[in-house]
Amino acid sequence: MGDVPGDLARPTDSRPRQSARRRQRDAGRSQVEVRLAGVTERIEAAARRAGRRASDVEILPVTKGHPARSIEIVEALGVGRIGENRVPEAEAKRSELGPTPGVAWHLIGRLQRNKARRAIRLFDVVESVDSVRLAATLSRIVGEERREPVEVLVQVNTSGEAAKAGLGPDDALDAVAEICELPGLRVAGLMTMAPFTADEAVVRPVFRGAARLLERCRAEIPGFGGRALSMGMSNDFEIAIEEGSTRVRLGTVLLGER
Repeated sequence: MGDVPGDLARPTDSRPRQSARRRQRDAGRSQVEVRLAGVTERIEAAARRAGRRASDVEILPVTKGHPARSIEIVEALGVGRIGENRVPEAEAKRSELGPTPGVAWHLIGRLQRNKARRAIRLFDVVESVDSVRLAATLSRIVGEERREPVEVLVQVNTSGEAAKAGLGPDDALDAVAEICELPGLRVAGLMTMAPFTADEAVVRPVFRGAARLLERCRAEIPGFGGRALSMGMSNDFEIAIEEGSTRVRLGTVLLGER
């Protein structure tokens, strides 16, 4: 009898590993499913307090620091979008997963201009456009790399923290108007981050300021129709919803500790 190819000679070698991975994935899905139900209830309650519809608030699972299988889990649970902070990490996960047509990839971390081309190839939405200069770079690259415009959010800094990226309230209106004129970009709204604190008196004005900026953009910039307001994370998303958030970026509260 001739030699048997290695992948046929030991037909059960990979099965224990595959079964272990499957059990791990199924256990992870069950945990995320429970957390998702809890988060959904909290979103509904916050929306009721604000006289809003919970259906107007999107959950953006933040998979930064989590394995690639977490993206498969949230997709299987019907959440068709994920947020990543870093271009290299997103590249590695894209490579591991292959095509993910059911998932929109959002870049939510700070983007350096020298990584802009890689970002345009990876992401469907860039939520962290924090300057006209970065927007102009993205516009040029979109013209070279894509047929369709890329959706962007303009990041605003309404907390006043020097360490945080984003356009200040005094500069934001003119900058958004300028970015709206750039080809290849579809400005869908604004993004902001509050200080990491449990003090509601500190957090709430930050979100309220971003909501007011969006209202001004809609009222004062001709042709601006953006409605997206990405604000609120695991520690403060309910306050953000009460102040008008349409997208909450949730990591730990949904996917567990990294």
